[in-house]
Amino acid sequence: MELVATKSNQDDYVDISLGRYEFFFQKKYTVLNTVNDFLIGVWFFIGSFFFFSKALQDIGTWLFVLGSLQLLIRPTIRLIHDFHLRKHVQKRKEMQQRKKLHR
Repeated sequence: MELVATKSNQDDYVDISLGRYEFFFQKKYTVLNTVNDFLIGVWFFIGSFFFFSKALQDIGTWLFVLGSLQLLIRPTIRLIHDFHLRKHVQKRKEMQQRKKLHR
């Protein structure tokens, strides 16, 4: 089983081939997921403390709503990444087929 890692000319993604399997990582999606997860934690953490005070409970509730909305954003980011992955894999297969035809 051979492990091959390549980078694009644009350095915006990394391909890792492991035998017949190929993994595709795009840096911008990793950053988006990390920032989104961090903000979810911040909203829920602050919102939790706001519930200790009657005067801040409404703001705390809105922070929980915001955190919940961002939990919905997580799978959206993943879906967008998967669509780009599919296009990348199809493009790569087409290039490999063209190379076989030109031999």
